[in-house]
Amino acid sequence: MTGEVQRLAFKMKLKPGFKEEYRKRHDALWPELRQLLAEAGVFEYSIFLDDETDTLFAFQKQRAGGRGSQTLGENPIVHRWWKHMADIMDTNPDYSPVSTSLEEVFYLP
Repeated sequence: MTGEVQRLAFKMKLKPGFKEEYRKRHDALWPELRQLLAEAGVFEYSIFLDDETDTLFAFQKQRAGGRGSQTLGENPIVHRWWKHMADIMDTNPDYSPVSTSLEEVFYLP
């Protein structure tokens, strides 16, 4: 891959007891959502879970100039996904996940 890559990280909150359901839903990620992320420049996306706190840590790489997943909130596909996930995550009134961006303080290429 050529060109500059941006790395983004953020955290979200899973409701207690929904680890396997969260995994199941992401294992069956909708093809149209996968395509939308690719079109937004996201080419690598991982989500980790801290079992002790039910905190989800998300990390993604995107092509420079891409929008990343955190800017797709106006897309109807994203809105459907948010509603699909709202019963197992902490969400805002519009069903978007409560999400906090994280500042990168160290990087070892």
